[in-house]
Amino acid sequence: MIKSGCHLSISEGFEKAGLTALEIGANTFQFFTRNPQGGSAKKIDPGDAAALKKIVEDNDFAPLLAHSPYTINMCSADTRVREFARMAFSDDLERLKRLPCKLYNFHPGSHVGQGIEKGIELIAEVLNEYITEDLGIYVLLETMSGKGSEVGSSFEELKEIYDRVRNNKWLGVCVDSCHLYSAGYNIVDHLDDVFMMFDKIIGVEKIMAVHLNDSKTPYNSRKDRHEKLGLGTIGLDPLVRFVKHEALAGLPILLETPNEVVGYKQEIELLKGF
Repeated sequence: MIKSGCHLSISEGFEKAGLTALEIGANTFQFFTRNPQGGSAKKIDPGDAAALKKIVEDNDFAPLLAHSPYTINMCSADTRVREFARMAFSDDLERLKRLPCKLYNFHPGSHVGQGIEKGIELIAEVLNEYITEDLGIYVLLETMSGKGSEVGSSFEELKEIYDRVRNNKWLGVCVDSCHLYSAGYNIVDHLDDVFMMFDKIIGVEKIMAVHLNDSKTPYNSRKDRHEKLGLGTIGLDPLVRFVKHEALAGLPILLETPNEVVGYKQEIELLKGF
């Protein structure tokens, strides 16, 4: 059975998020580790964490996916921004050790004019500082759309980060359908070729989670504008082929479409119908 879910708020607690997932037919979900546009993080209640663990185990959930705040930028030119990234990243990893969640997804960052090579160097520096031999949590680099000075919109850039991390056994990738398409990877007409390229450069075994989104903008637009399934420039049939591709078999599929909970329920039902 497809392991599908969506992005859910944990403002009312992890148990509530788990119950909401069950109510809408999901068997996994994604959550922000802290305020996505800020730095604050809600204190973890051990009882709440235990309740979520029971829900996950009793209902055969796929791995949950934690998402870092958007304000993390490990390769900023501003030292204060980089220091916040270090603080939030290290704190998030410690917090996840108390939750039934061992996948942590983050946007590699924007080099803001310093150049790709400098950006990759700064990202790897932080990852090497906190990805220890015994970490026990998989840190996922998200494939990016390439807007502005983003790092990580090409498989080669992700591979270079991967190669510079000493304990890269704990490093994986989260592929985003909208981002791939916007970055110039034609998952509509050349899906097999895209995954063959990924496998040659990085290895498909490093893909550990999927963000499934349609796109508001055209192919190779270098923009990050998610759309509901079937209503964008990718289209429903290509997205179904994407999510059913053997390279993604058994992975948690997370919706980040512009929806409320009811809309996510409808999209999960749609996916299960295929």
